[in-house]
Amino acid sequence: MKSSFVIGRGVRTAGAQVRRIMALALLTTAALATLTACSTVRLAYQQAPALSQWWLNDHFDFTDAQATQVRGAIDTFYDWHRQSELPRYADLLRRWQDMARRDITASQACAQFEEIRDRVWRAGERTLAPFAQLLVDLGPEQIAALKRRQASSNQTFADDFLRGTPAERLARRLDEAVSRSERLYGRLNAQQRSLLSTGLAQSPWDAPLTQIERQRRQADLLQTIAQAQAEPEHAARLLRSHAEGLMVSPDAHYRAMSERAVRHACAQFAELHNSTTPEQREHAVAVLRGYEADLQSLSASR
Repeated sequence: MKSSFVIGRGVRTAGAQVRRIMALALLTTAALATLTACSTVRLAYQQAPALSQWWLNDHFDFTDAQATQVRGAIDTFYDWHRQSELPRYADLLRRWQDMARRDITASQACAQFEEIRDRVWRAGERTLAPFAQLLVDLGPEQIAALKRRQASSNQTFADDFLRGTPAERLARRLDEAVSRSERLYGRLNAQQRSLLSTGLAQSPWDAPLTQIERQRRQADLLQTIAQAQAEPEHAARLLRSHAEGLMVSPDAHYRAMSERAVRHACAQFAELHNSTTPEQREHAVAVLRGYEADLQSLSASR
């Protein structure tokens, strides 16, 4: 439930990797997840097509002809997403307002996360056909640009999650977790901050293993591009296989860790939510209601 109930950094990191290949769908979700003011949600979604094109061009350095092709695919995607998916997200936000008023269980939190993941996959599927053709048309300079961007991304991940002592890494994660939680609930008290700190310290999420998985996905993307260019008639199938490997890793060790991290994060969120005061819950309801109104307005626009 990235746009409301904060599941935790391990899940967020996994979502960021899916974003590497399903950029259009997940940029939408990520934008809604990180905003504070309702008017900003509307503005971000309206700017999402341009942001998506910038993000993709930053990775692939498109030619003018490719940029035109990509912009057409982006516009088509967002026309569909606004009309088909935003009303469904608005319905979810309405449900979450009811949930925010009462205690919840870890299984309820995970059920909401799984529903969002299913919606993300549904949106991501819409991008496979146009982007399969794009992979076929990439030139050597563009593949080299992608490799440089991957290396830069790996360094950023290392700086964020592998740099410093364990205490320093935990402090950085805690700062972000508190910030995300306070967007929903308002200011947390000392006990709630301690609860978050303890939960993060006990999380089974493994940053070094996640970096290895990221590098596996990057290598698989490069291999997928090479195979798609050698067998263009199979490009869509090859890209789908790659995307499925992003959603469910073929590496059993990473997959088991990720599943444990999700369950732990769901339990941590439920514990934090159940510790909130009536005032904090009303703050959450107001935030979610604002998001719902924005999505309804956006879905009604043409």
